[in-house]
Amino acid sequence: MANSNPSDEDRCAVYLKAIADSLRLQIVRALQSGPLSVSDLALALDQEIGTVSHHLRVLYHANLVTTQREGKFIYYSLNQGVLGGQAKTRRGALDFGCCKLDMGPASGD
Repeated sequence: MANSNPSDEDRCAVYLKAIADSLRLQIVRALQSGPLSVSDLALALDQEIGTVSHHLRVLYHANLVTTQREGKFIYYSLNQGVLGGQAKTRRGALDFGCCKLDMGPASGD
């Protein structure tokens, strides 16, 4: 039997489940440009704040995004620790270490 590391597979499954939604993929793509607040994301994606907040919570619990409070606002960023730094989060691609997702150009790019 091949020697596999279930923890790597489990970790990868968590990441893939977290991005297995078109709105969450749009959020990740938007965050590739830099930190954004929930209201910034809601405006950019033409979604309700509550909807965006729910999807950010899913991404946060999967450890794909981090938060930073500035005054009354919370800014969300891609978790560079998980994604391996700037080189692995180039626009249109995500490299989780266990697998790589090429998201292609955004609509209208």
